[in-house]
Amino acid sequence: MSAYAIAHLQEAAPHPEIADYIERITATFAPYGGRFLVHGAQHEVKEGAWPGHVVVIGFPSMADAQAWWDSAPYQEISPLRSRHIDGDIILVPGVPDDYDATATARKMRGALHD
Repeated sequence: MSAYAIAHLQEAAPHPEIADYIERITATFAPYGGRFLVHGAQHEVKEGAWPGHVVVIGFPSMADAQAWWDSAPYQEISPLRSRHIDGDIILVPGVPDDYDATATARKMRGALHD
């Protein structure tokens, strides 16, 4: 089941370390099957507020996403970003191909009657 690294990053002033990070991050994905799904795109806010930028990286599994995050190559470059850009980053599993939201709603309705 696929998994995703999702970042909500705040605006930051350009800095050479950020450029270094962006140049080097893609190489850290290869052993884990990762790839950018969203990067540097302009987003459209439909509800609430979402200042800054969105980054989504897809992985074949949650184990791959976690292994990438914990890997020495990624941890080596991570400070290049974190010293200059505030934000929130999560790793989250996707849903199976046969996921049915109506089944989730049924479980929710069942819990309401318990």
